[in-house]
Amino acid sequence: MELEALSVTLMDAEDVPILEPGPGETPLWQNIQMMVLFDAEVNTKRILSEWRETSLSQYASQEKFELLEDKHWEREWMDRFEPMKFGQRLWVCPSWKPVPDNMAVNVLLDPGLAFGTGTHPTTALCLQWLDSLDLEGKTVIDFGCGSGVLAIAALKLGASQVYAVDIDPQAIIATKDNASRNNVMNERLIVGLPEILEGVMVEVLVANILAGPLISLASQISAHCHTHAKLALSGLLDNQAESIQQSYREWFDMDSPVYRDEWCRLSGVKI
Repeated sequence: MELEALSVTLMDAEDVPILEPGPGETPLWQNIQMMVLFDAEVNTKRILSEWRETSLSQYASQEKFELLEDKHWEREWMDRFEPMKFGQRLWVCPSWKPVPDNMAVNVLLDPGLAFGTGTHPTTALCLQWLDSLDLEGKTVIDFGCGSGVLAIAALKLGASQVYAVDIDPQAIIATKDNASRNNVMNERLIVGLPEILEGVMVEVLVANILAGPLISLASQISAHCHTHAKLALSGLLDNQAESIQQSYREWFDMDSPVYRDEWCRLSGVKI
């Protein structure tokens, strides 16, 4: 940044994923590819010379410059985000594109900086599960709400009350924005940090987070579920399914996992 970079991105250079950093942790890979964007008018020889004089350069190799075509980078992903159908009734539609079926249950979405557009298999699996339920009059918890797509979908599918919680402040902002966009930011939707769930028990709970937190939160998640409440867990790799099921069988009658690509969704009913 001292060399007048417009942005710096650190990426995994060897396909070694970091899937579950703890809150407040910023782990890095053993080998990192660094991509730095400069203004096209920058003197590349000067930049490279000054970079090589820094102590960090001793760890770097294969520096190269590449001229990029100027684009509206913030809109690049938006152009590829198309309306998607989940189950029989539910569509997730970019807020900047027309909905394909005005008679369907349409969720208008602008994820902002939070996870959850429906394009990821775990979100898709949870949306399909919600569409398969009779949510009319039910209370729901969206545990780890991200963009709020699951919470909003639950409300539009008939839930009477939805609690959308996340530990990430950006997720809280994104969920409220998307709820307003869908005209459901009212008394039926309660958004906030997990502390808002104190004393809350519901008929449906969906948690699309990660395996580690799901295991550590198993008893807490169970405590928020009435007898016969329906549960869905995702954010899981297929090889994590069995360990998660074992963690929840004390409280839930678990179904067989549902897989998509290398990911899976678990569901069950509170005993």
